[in-house]
Amino acid sequence: MSEDLGALLAQLQLTDSGFPSGMYTLSHGLEGYTQLGPVGPEDLRELLTDLLHNMVGPGDAAALVLAHRAVRADDWERLAEVDHRLHATKLVQEQRTASVRTGRQVLDTAAFAFPIPEAARLAELVAAKATPGSHAVVVGALYAGLGVAEARAVAADLYAFAASYVTAAVRLGCTDFRRAQGLLRAVRPDLEVVARAALGAEDPRDLHSSVPLADTVAAGHQRAPARLFIT
Repeated sequence: MSEDLGALLAQLQLTDSGFPSGMYTLSHGLEGYTQLGPVGPEDLRELLTDLLHNMVGPGDAAALVLAHRAVRADDWERLAEVDHRLHATKLVQEQRTASVRTGRQVLDTAAFAFPIPEAARLAELVAAKATPGSHAVVVGALYAGLGVAEARAVAADLYAFAASYVTAAVRLGCTDFRRAQGLLRAVRPDLEVVARAALGAEDPRDLHSSVPLADTVAAGHQRAPARLFIT
């Protein structure tokens, strides 16, 4: 029981909004939509679930699962393969940059917060440019090293994504704090469906993303003259 509690506490620390991952700098494309016109509370669920089912789930969440399994098997070549594949599925430059930026920030902080061998090994690979260090892959590796089960790991990271999205929505004036919490409750069934699908990933070639409208908006956002968020 004590070991389970230790893993749970580590998981809570890693997903806490106070953990300096850099996620607060991301709107996950939402700012790009607001630059095109007003985005209200009624629009947020559709935009969020589109990302969950068609980008985050089959991309980042599945990569997290595969990275978790690779670390548990001590297969670092496999982890690098997953990382490169995930990096390639992100078509817009600012998305690739943000994923690596937050991933490396998490990894750097983990050296102090979680001094585990898995973090040190991954840091060596990233420093040697053997693997990009995408956020989902870094988090998956850390969860594996911390003893967090893969189902809990992917569920936690999906929730962290949704929480980051609704926080950005509040900061952009798209909704208020109460409605934001209501949205998190409303998308919980989607998070479960997406998590279960990600757990079915078996090969890096399974990773994919298909959000053409979101990608188009993101491409416009990276050329915007003024931005609050980096994505």
